[in-house]
Amino acid sequence: MPDHILITNQIKSFNKKINVSSDKSISIRSVLLASQAVGISKITNLLESEDVLNTLKTIKKLGIKYTKIGKTYKIEGFGLNGFNIKKKTIIDAGNSGTLARLILGLLVKTKFPVKLIGDKSLSKRDFSRVIKPLKLLGVNIKSKKDLIPIEITGTDFLRPITYYEKIGSAQVKSCLILAALNTPGKTIINSKKSRDHTEIMLKYLKYPIKVQRKKSYDKISVQGLNQFKSFNYDVPGDISSAAFFIVLTLLSNKSKIIIKNINVNKSRTGIITILNKMGANIKLRNRQIYNGEKIANIHVESKKKFKAINCSPNLNSSAIDEFLIIFLVATKAKGISIFKELGEMNKKESKRLNLAIKFLKKIGVKVERFKDDIKIYGNPNLKLYKNYEMKNFLKDHRIFFLSCITALTLGGKWKINDKDSINTSFPNFLKILKNIGAKIN
Repeated sequence: MPDHILITNQIKSFNKKINVSSDKSISIRSVLLASQAVGISKITNLLESEDVLNTLKTIKKLGIKYTKIGKTYKIEGFGLNGFNIKKKTIIDAGNSGTLARLILGLLVKTKFPVKLIGDKSLSKRDFSRVIKPLKLLGVNIKSKKDLIPIEITGTDFLRPITYYEKIGSAQVKSCLILAALNTPGKTIINSKKSRDHTEIMLKYLKYPIKVQRKKSYDKISVQGLNQFKSFNYDVPGDISSAAFFIVLTLLSNKSKIIIKNINVNKSRTGIITILNKMGANIKLRNRQIYNGEKIANIHVESKKKFKAINCSPNLNSSAIDEFLIIFLVATKAKGISIFKELGEMNKKESKRLNLAIKFLKKIGVKVERFKDDIKIYGNPNLKLYKNYEMKNFLKDHRIFFLSCITALTLGGKWKINDKDSINTSFPNFLKILKNIGAKIN
């Protein structure tokens, strides 16, 4: 089967209700926490993407059994440090930075060395951000140039630390929180604000974790060596996946969509805030709280006019995975949109900021860059007529999604390679597009 698709027609008007893929961040965290709980946890609606399946393979390799019955995964945990790790264990995190960084936090007591590897893309990503604080805890980590492969050997003499996380990385913060579970005493993490699913899940599990919300950071205190019981969890929809259908609807003609049961945690809804500031009218309805997380249906209608935005960097962490598709709206806005301090985009599956600029120039959009700040010169009348081919984007799933939405809303004839990249986070992406009315060959 060819690993590419062809899109030669814009999508026609639609009025649909859809479900998108389950939240990847919560799926990975629920599996990892279930592996540390006492008893059998039941997780329903788990995202079955490559990243999450690699997480399941990882806990199995570490001695944790799981079964699937219908839509429910049953995971049997043996409490903190309950892994049964064999000699010469190798963990393959594939493309998942979340799995790679978080699992290191759970291996801080391993008696035998464990080797962490990943795919070509993950092997280029910076791990110094977790290696440094884990070493402060007393963990022995070997790595060349702070890249994977990484060899980690735990210790029985972990020491609590106070650490300042200045990047705004939920992966770094979560790695340290998970490491603190096995560390005696109180570990304190002063973290620049980022998605907070790990903290919310541990509070739901009644683990002794305290979060003090400061103006520019969160002070997180974790009291180590407290066991927690198994749990049941129904994973909500992923706003990062919903984002592409939000923009598809906004840029289409006379269209409406309702995206059901989406996690609208405040640390993740930057895209809604930004797009509404640009003139969209995205509404959250049927709001509810589920195990500490905010859930809602997202209602979107197409929009003819958008205004440029001078986007506050304070919104960056809550939209870091969605800026690619936000940039597409900026191309149709009236005026010059400004986005600042986006260096973290280049720490993702690919150097996304670099690729985003290359992509926008490819479709004829004027873009200026100064370090990690960019200006996008919008054109409300932008339409595409040429032939376009997307390739060599390190199989980054979000670049693939962006290309599809661009083709379906702005026009042109598109050949988009690396179709299998969608399996990383959203295997049903193309199926849902077709159900809405997209013609994809």
